[in-house]
Amino acid sequence: MTHSVYWFTHDLRLSDNVLLRRACEQSSSISFIYCIDPEWFKSNRFNCQALGGQRWAFLVKSLHQLNSQLNARGQHLVVYFKSPLEVIDHYYSHHNTRVIYCSDQVGLYERQSLSAITDKYSEITLKQSNTFTLYDIHQLPFDLSELPSTFSKFRKKVESSNLSIKSPVERPSHFPPPLIAPVPWPKSLPQIEQVNCEFDAGEIAAKNHLNQYFSSSAPSEYKLTRNALDGMANSTKFSPWLANGNVSVRQIMHALQEYEQQHGANDSTYWIYFELLWREYFQLYSARYDQQLFAFSGISSNKPLTSFYPGRFKQWCMGTTPYPIVNACMKQLNKTGYMSNRGRQLVASCLVNELKLDWRFGAAYFEQQLIDYDVAANWGNWQYLAGVGADPRSGRHFNLVKQTHTYDPENTFIKRWRGDEVYSIDSADAADWPLSS
Repeated sequence: MTHSVYWFTHDLRLSDNVLLRRACEQSSSISFIYCIDPEWFKSNRFNCQALGGQRWAFLVKSLHQLNSQLNARGQHLVVYFKSPLEVIDHYYSHHNTRVIYCSDQVGLYERQSLSAITDKYSEITLKQSNTFTLYDIHQLPFDLSELPSTFSKFRKKVESSNLSIKSPVERPSHFPPPLIAPVPWPKSLPQIEQVNCEFDAGEIAAKNHLNQYFSSSAPSEYKLTRNALDGMANSTKFSPWLANGNVSVRQIMHALQEYEQQHGANDSTYWIYFELLWREYFQLYSARYDQQLFAFSGISSNKPLTSFYPGRFKQWCMGTTPYPIVNACMKQLNKTGYMSNRGRQLVASCLVNELKLDWRFGAAYFEQQLIDYDVAANWGNWQYLAGVGADPRSGRHFNLVKQTHTYDPENTFIKRWRGDEVYSIDSADAADWPLSS
C-alpha cells in the first residue's frame, strides 16, 4: 500500500470514476488535489485568458460540492493556486509521495504538464485511466494514427463494430485516510455563497438534471428542438457538467439506453448518441493531431484568407456587430457562459466569413467564456467551421438573414438579448481616426 495523490482535472465526481476507485483500493493514505494554474488568468496571444468569469464560477461551485462530498466520507479536497509541477514537487519533497493518479488527457497543455512531472521525477509512478470518453482507445477498430479523416467515416466504423459500452461504476465504498490535514483554500477562491452561476454546478446537480431530462418526453423530441436558440428543455444541456466531469458520458449513455428500453427508440434518441459520438471523435482528433489543433491552417495545408481587425474582433466579442442574431448570441454567451449549438455555428461563421478574422481568436474567446469548454470539441469544431479541419469541404458559410428567419422568425431571441442594437464595422482607420461616411 502507498501514500498517493489523486489529481482531479476534468473528472470532478465520485461516481463512475474507475481511476478514483483504483486509487482508493491501492492507497493506504491519499490526498485529493486540484491545481488552479495562475497561467489560466493571464492574457494569451489572442488577448483572451483561459478562464473567464462564468467558467470560473462553474468550476468554483463544482470544487465546493466535490469537497462537501469528500468531507462526508472523512476526506477533503486540497485546492492549490499553483502550477501542477509546483504542487507535485511539494508532495514529492515533503510527503514522500511517489504515486500520482490522474485521468487520461487529450489536450496539449494538459499532456505537457504531465510530461513535465514524469520527466523531472523518474521515481514517480503516474497511473492513468480513461474517465472522459465513451470508449477506451483499445476498443476502437483502428489505431489512433489511422483515425478516419471525417466524422462520417468514423461513425460508420464505430457503429459497424458494435462496440460495447462499459456500465457506470459506483463510487468507492471506502476512502483511505487523508495524507495531509486540511489546508485552507486560496483566498482568491470565492466561498460558495459568493458564486453566481447560471447553471448549478457539481455532481449532485448533474445527476438531478440527468434524471429530470430522462424523466420527461424531451429525449423523444430532441431532433426536432435541438436547433432552438434558447430554452432549457430544447437540447440536453449536458455539456457543462460533462466538460467539467460532474457526470460521465457513460452515465449519460446508460440513462439514454434505459430511456429507449422504457419508451422506445426513435430518430431523436439516436441523435443524442450521434452528438455524443461527435464529442468522442473530437477527443481522438485532439490526441491524434496534437499541436495542429491550434494551428492557423489546422490539419490542412491551406491557410485561410484572413487578416486581423482589432475593432471587428472586439465588436464580435461584445455583440455589437451589424448582425442582430450574432449580437444576441454573443450577449447571451457573455451573460450566461452558454450558447446553443446553432448559435455557435452562426457566430463562428460570422467571424470567419463576414468579419474575415482568424478563427483562432474566436476559439480562444470561446475557451474563455464557455462553461462547457472542452479543448478538443471547441478547437475541433472551430477548425471544422473554418474549413481547416476534419472535412474536405471548405468551411460553413451561413446566410445570417435566412438563419434568423428560420430560427428566430419573430425576433423573440434577438429582442430578449438586445441583438437589434447594431453597429457598423470599421468606423475607424488603422490609426484609430474616424472614417468619413
